[in-house]
Amino acid sequence: MNDRSERSPQQLQRVRVRQRVDAGEVHVRVIDGLQLVMQRLGLREQGKNVRKLRQRRIRAAVVPRLARQPDGLGLIREKRILVPDGAGARAQRLELRRGNELHGSRGRRRLEKPPAGHRPEEAPLRAVRVRQAAGRHQHAFAAEVETYISEGLPKFDIVGLPDSAVRESRDRVRAALTNCGFSFPPSRITVNLAPADIKKSGVLYDLPILLSVLAKSGQLNADFDGLMFVGELSLSGEIRPAAGVLPMVIKARELGFKGIFIPEKNAPEGAVVEGIEVYPAKNVLNVVDHLTGFSKIPPASPEDYPPSVPVHFPDFSEVCGQEAAKRALEVAAAGGHNVLLIGPPGSGKSMLAKRLPGILPDMTFEESIETTKIHSIAGALPDNVGLIRTRPFRSPHHNVSAVALAGGGTFPKPGEVSLAHNGVLFLDELPEFSRSAMEVLRQPLEDKKVVISRSAASVAYPCEIMLVAAMNPCPCGNFGHPKKKCTCSAKSVSKYLGRVSGPLLDRIDIHIEVPPVEFDELTDSRKSEPSSAIRERVNEARKIQQNRFKGLPFSCN
Repeated sequence: MNDRSERSPQQLQRVRVRQRVDAGEVHVRVIDGLQLVMQRLGLREQGKNVRKLRQRRIRAAVVPRLARQPDGLGLIREKRILVPDGAGARAQRLELRRGNELHGSRGRRRLEKPPAGHRPEEAPLRAVRVRQAAGRHQHAFAAEVETYISEGLPKFDIVGLPDSAVRESRDRVRAALTNCGFSFPPSRITVNLAPADIKKSGVLYDLPILLSVLAKSGQLNADFDGLMFVGELSLSGEIRPAAGVLPMVIKARELGFKGIFIPEKNAPEGAVVEGIEVYPAKNVLNVVDHLTGFSKIPPASPEDYPPSVPVHFPDFSEVCGQEAAKRALEVAAAGGHNVLLIGPPGSGKSMLAKRLPGILPDMTFEESIETTKIHSIAGALPDNVGLIRTRPFRSPHHNVSAVALAGGGTFPKPGEVSLAHNGVLFLDELPEFSRSAMEVLRQPLEDKKVVISRSAASVAYPCEIMLVAAMNPCPCGNFGHPKKKCTCSAKSVSKYLGRVSGPLLDRIDIHIEVPPVEFDELTDSRKSEPSSAIRERVNEARKIQQNRFKGLPFSCN
C-alpha cells in the first residue's frame, strides 16, 4: 500500500493536509480535477514560489502564506467541502466535510448550526446604489444598480431580469477593474437592477455596475447622489460610445438629476440638452478621478462642438422641363402632402423626388431634437453630430420587409418611417414592394405615429413624414407613351396597378403624371428656377399656415 498506484480510489479521494506553523506554509494535495485551494477560496498569494506538480492523478501545490480570510469560506466539490477550522488570521487546518460532519486530523465531529438571527460582525449592512439611465427607445427610464458583497464562495450574480448582454457585463467589469489597477473582491457579489419587473437589455449597465462594486468593496469613497451613469466598458477600461444617449440625458434632466456621465464620443448629442451637467468620460479612471475630486471632467457645452455640416441636396435648376411636376412638388412641400409620381422610365420621377428635401422649410429646434432622438436610438447618428438640422431623406429598396419599414424587433427599434420623421420617405417602384410592406404604412400615414407592440415592450415612435412614391403605368412602362408602344395586355396592366391598394392610394393626396421630356426641352440652354427660390416661397407659405392654425395640433395642411 506504500506504492500510490496500489491505493484504492477511496484512498485517493481523501485530502491530506499538513501545516507548517513556524513558516506559515500549508501543503495541500487534492485529486485531479479539483482546482487549487488558493484560487477557489479567492485567497491572495503573498509570494511567488507556487509550483504545480502532476503525479499520475494527483496535483500538488505549495502555498507559501495565506492572506487573512473571513470565517466560513469553503471549497466546494460535489458534496465535499474544504473549510478552514477556527477564526485565526491564517487557516489552522483544512478538513473534508461530508454532509453535516467534518473529517480531519482531529477525527470526526458534528457541525453546530448557528442560532437563529445570528449575524457576523463583518456582514455588510447595506447595499451601494448607483443610478443608471436605461431604455432602448425614446421613453427612457431610470434604473438603480444595487450591489451587495457578502461572505461566501466567490461568485458574481446579476439579478433583475437581465438579458445575455447584461449578464456578460460580469466578465467585462472584472477585466476592466483589473486592468485599471483595482482588485476584484474575492467574495460573493450580488448586483440587482431595479425595477426588477422590467427587462434589462443592452451593454450600458457596465459603468454603474463597476462603480457600485468599487464603492461597496471600499476602493472608492464617493457620493453618487444626483448623478447618473451610462456607458459600455472595454476590457481595458475604455468607455465605448452607445446608442440612445440623447433620450437618456433628457430623461435624467426631467427626473431632476444634476449631472450625467456619458461616453466621450456621445458628447456632441448630449451637450445640446440644457439644465443638466453632461460629463464626457473617456475611461473608468476619468470617472473615478472626478468622483474623488482628483481631476474634474469639464461639462460638455454645445459651443465645444462645431455644428453639423448641412447636407446639400441636388438642385431643381438641373431639371429640364417638367414644370407641372415641379409646381406640384412645391405645393406638396408647402402643405406637407403625400405625392405619387406616375410616368414611363426615364421621365425624371426619381430625379424630382431626390430634389424635394432641398425645398422643404427649415427645421425648428423641437423638430431637430425629435429627429436626433430617433436616429440616436437607432444608432444611425453620424459621428461628431450634435443635432440633425437637415430634414432626412430615406429611400429603402423595394425588397425591404414590413418590420424594417415600420420598425420592430424583440426590443422595438425605429424603422424607415420613423427615421424619415420630419423629412421625406421615398418609395421608388412602388408596385414592386411587398403587399405587407405597403399596407403597414396605412396607419402611420393616418396617425403620424407607429405603435410597435412586443412581449417585452410596447413603443410608439413618431413618423410625421412626406411620402413620395414613384411607379410606372404598366409592367413594360410604356403605357400612354407618345412615341413608344405598350406591349402589355389590359389584364396585365390592371393586375400591375392593382398591386397598390385603394386605401393606400387614398392616403396619397397628389397624383402627378410625369410625361417623357421632349428633345427641345433637353437642349434648351435656359436654366430652370433654383431650389433656393422655391424654398423661400415654401417658407412663406408655412409661416402663413402656422399663424392660421395657431393653437391647433397641426401646423400645415
